[in-house]
This record gives sequence, C-alpha cells and structure tokens, in this order.
Amino acid sequence: MDSLTTFFEMGGYAAFVWSGYGLTAVAMIGLLVGSLRTLRAREKEFAAVRRNRPTGDAQ
Repeated sequence: MDSLTTFFEMGGYAAFVWSGYGLTAVAMIGLLVGSLRTLRAREKEFAAVRRNRPTGDAQ
C-alpha cells in the first residue's frame, strides 16, 4: 500500500502531474464533443442536399 501512495505522490510533483493529466483529459473530451457536434451538423446538411438534388434520370 505504501508503494501505491508513493506512486500517486509522484515524488512531490503530484500536483503538477495530475493537473496535467486532468487538463489533457478535459481538452480531449472537449475535442471529442466538438467533433461529434460538427459531424452531426454536416450529416444533416448532407442529407438536406441529397433530398433537394435532382435524381439524374431527367437528363
């Protein structure tokens, strides 16, 4: 159990290390959410374009 505590203390640098991991996780989650929102918006736009275009049989 003592080695686990030592690991989480990171040799006295735990505040820097764990805050770095936390900020990275928040940034990655933000990028994921933003990407998914953009993807859904583009899928809706694409579906609207496909619905409104001519079928191509009338040429």
